[in-house]
Amino acid sequence: MNALLVDDERLARQELRRLLASHADVTIVGEAVNADDAVARLADPSIDLVFLDIQMPGGSGFDVLERLDRVPLVVFTTAFDEYAVRAFEVNAFDYLMKPIRTDRLTAVLEKARAVLTPGRTERPGPSSERVFLRDGERCWIVPWADIALFEVEGNYARAYFGGNRPLIRVSLNSLEARLDPALFFRASRQHIVNLRFIESVETAPDDSYIIRLKNRMEIPVSRRQSRQLRENLGL
Repeated sequence: MNALLVDDERLARQELRRLLASHADVTIVGEAVNADDAVARLADPSIDLVFLDIQMPGGSGFDVLERLDRVPLVVFTTAFDEYAVRAFEVNAFDYLMKPIRTDRLTAVLEKARAVLTPGRTERPGPSSERVFLRDGERCWIVPWADIALFEVEGNYARAYFGGNRPLIRVSLNSLEARLDPALFFRASRQHIVNLRFIESVETAPDDSYIIRLKNRMEIPVSRRQSRQLRENLGL
C-alpha cells in the first residue's frame, strides 16, 4: 500500500519512516511538511493511506482534508489527547499518539490491509471514494455513496446523509462535475439526488416527476430533467 507522511517536524517523519521500514508491503511515496504541500501531494490517486499530523503551519490536518476531492484512509498523528478525541468524531480511519508505539502502528497497518485488497491493480471508483465534510466544529469523512441529496443553498450546497446536513463550500455545478453520473442525478438547478436513495417516483400535473427519497423528502424534477430521468430509470 502506498503511504504519504505529512508532518512539519523532520524528526517525526524520520521516526515514522524508520518504523514503517519493517513493513515490506508499505511504500512511502512522499512527504509533506505543511498543509499546501499535503494538498498538492494528495492529488495523487495512487495514495492509499496518509499519516496526517494535525497541527501544522498554514493549516491543520482538518483543513487539508476539507480541500481534497478524494480522501484516502486517514491516520492522524498527534501529541495532544484532545485532538485524538476529535479524530474519532470525524470518522478517521485511526490515530496514533506521539511518540508512536510499534504495536499501535502494527495494529493500524493490519486494519488497513483488511480494507485495502492486497495486490489490487485497479483504484476504487468514484462511488466508493470518500469526502471530508465540516459543519462548525463537527466533521465527517463520508463515502460519496452515503449522501442522499445535495441541495443549493446560496452559492454553496448542503449535503444530506443520515441525520446530518452540513454545508459544503462549493457550488452545485462544481459538485456535479465530481460526482459519479451512474450514481447521482441532477434533478434540477436546486438538487442532485443519489439514485440509490429513491423510494418512489410520482408524476406531477405538468407531466414532470416528483422523487420521493427514503428519508421522506420530496424532490421536484424539472421538465427537462424528467425526460432524462425517464430514460435513466426506464419509466
